[in-house]
Amino acid sequence: MMSEVNFETMRRSMVDSQLRTSGVTDPAVLAAMGAVARESFVPDDRAGMAYIDRRVPLGAGRALNPPVATALLLEALAPRSDDKILVIGAATGYAAALLGQIGAAVIALEEDKTLADFAGQALAGHAHVSVVNAPLAEGWARGGLYDAILIDGAVAHVPDAIKAQLKDGGRIAAGIIERGVTRLASGRKAGDALALTDFLDADAVVLPGFDNPSGFVF
Repeated sequence: MMSEVNFETMRRSMVDSQLRTSGVTDPAVLAAMGAVARESFVPDDRAGMAYIDRRVPLGAGRALNPPVATALLLEALAPRSDDKILVIGAATGYAAALLGQIGAAVIALEEDKTLADFAGQALAGHAHVSVVNAPLAEGWARGGLYDAILIDGAVAHVPDAIKAQLKDGGRIAAGIIERGVTRLASGRKAGDALALTDFLDADAVVLPGFDNPSGFVF
């Protein structure tokens, strides 16, 4: 088992050698990712993979996003300490912990009961973060409206039910699947309209339950 000192060294290296060199500049995002122990959000037997820039398998077809994808999505979301944020596809809770570290009030939504239980334990002691176990594609209306929504993975489309939970002027960041390619995207709600603009092709884990409805074109 690697020591805590080694994990701290790996965390600093992730920030300096992966995040900064990939264009991540938001001081709050960099500080949060330098402070939150990512190894606490992966199974014990995969802790050594925590700071490698690749997805970490979590079982049942799910995985934790690569660190750079997480950082770029958070930077695009531009979280603030007074935000109420919904994280959809929270998995083990890592992105939710980062947003909580920044100071936002966070609801971490996860439909897989095993992952939700893991997240609940991993997030113990993280202020301002709560975990709910419910279908991802439905969002969590009872906690809204939200200042921002992070879809922590790639989806074929954003359902109307989720769009409706975002405040007018609210921000969203997500991975979007288009013609088999995953792209990171962000946008802002204006009235009833929500437009997402992709900004980078990147590896992002595909979330279940977001298949395109019949006839849908992104």
